[in-house]
Amino acid sequence: SVEAHLERTGSLARTVIQGLDLRGHTDVLTSVDVAGAVLLGCLVEPEAMSRLSLEQVLFFPPFRDLPFQAFRSTLYSAEELFAGYRPGDAASFEATPDRVVYHWYRDSVHADDVVDLLAQRIHDHAVDDALRQLIASIDDRPVVAIMGGHGMGRDEAAYRDVAVLARALTRGGRFCASGGGPGAMEATNLGAWFASRPDADLDDAISVLAAAPGHLPETAWLDAAFEVRARWPLPPGSVGSLGVPTWHYGHEPPNVFATHIAKYFANSIREDGLLAIALGGVVFAPGSAGTIQEVFQDAAQNHYRSFGVVSPMVFLGVDYWTTTKPVYPLLRSLASGHDYGEFVAIGDTVDDVLAHLGIPPG
Repeated sequence: SVEAHLERTGSLARTVIQGLDLRGHTDVLTSVDVAGAVLLGCLVEPEAMSRLSLEQVLFFPPFRDLPFQAFRSTLYSAEELFAGYRPGDAASFEATPDRVVYHWYRDSVHADDVVDLLAQRIHDHAVDDALRQLIASIDDRPVVAIMGGHGMGRDEAAYRDVAVLARALTRGGRFCASGGGPGAMEATNLGAWFASRPDADLDDAISVLAAAPGHLPETAWLDAAFEVRARWPLPPGSVGSLGVPTWHYGHEPPNVFATHIAKYFANSIREDGLLAIALGGVVFAPGSAGTIQEVFQDAAQNHYRSFGVVSPMVFLGVDYWTTTKPVYPLLRSLASGHDYGEFVAIGDTVDDVLAHLGIPPG
């Protein structure tokens, strides 16, 4: 907060303040050192604005008439994105903040409105900043991303495998991240949600979810998820998990089991960023074009050591990744002669994946 910062430093010099209502801080803004300060999307009173202008403070006012806050300072939550939703009510679903922003984005993305496009980029930069703060706060837990198809049904064995894997990873001191949507992404966040509960609770929860196996209709899919959250709330002190969805694929609602949601407009930034933070490794569950694209994005990051380290790439499903979608043999060939080749592995079971990541079963 501004108060805490002033208590520590007594100054706002060379300080960046983002997305805050500072209309109650006029006395501060007109009295302390503000040299080199940057105010992004903040609200200030005219008296303070005059002083900031004289001191040549860099000031970006809030955007008007947008359905989202471009200069936000935090990640999203399911409660924020689905505010106002009533179980089974399709109209209330369409009126939730997440859907309102999606419809705005869908209508504006081809309009070439410079202000709208700028607002999207600033929003995504703000989400980047909030995500960096989250990663810094859990720096004792390496991030492991689990990638996989959005079409993976809640009633499929693969869905349970991903959930059990995420539960074991969280129990093993890792922080799980997913693409934040349905299918394998939801299974990842679900498993982390149940990490501090008895094993049987996860199986019971999946039975509830399986009554609405796919994300259509959205209300049934959401209602089952909110029922699980109500019956098995997140225990105090739980680690939680990260979801990184995008309004580019906004027809797929974000899942409600991610405790931190970094939702972007630009899918390219979202995918590259998710892989970049997964220094603890990336697990590839069965998926299609999007997952395969992520395989080679991650391979390029490892191949060129884009972030100074090499992280494991582990494939779940030998037949799937060698026969159905024969990506694994190609990746092994690509990695031949490079040090990251030692970190490319494949297995059929959750325990296989855990072993490749150096994590005990369970």
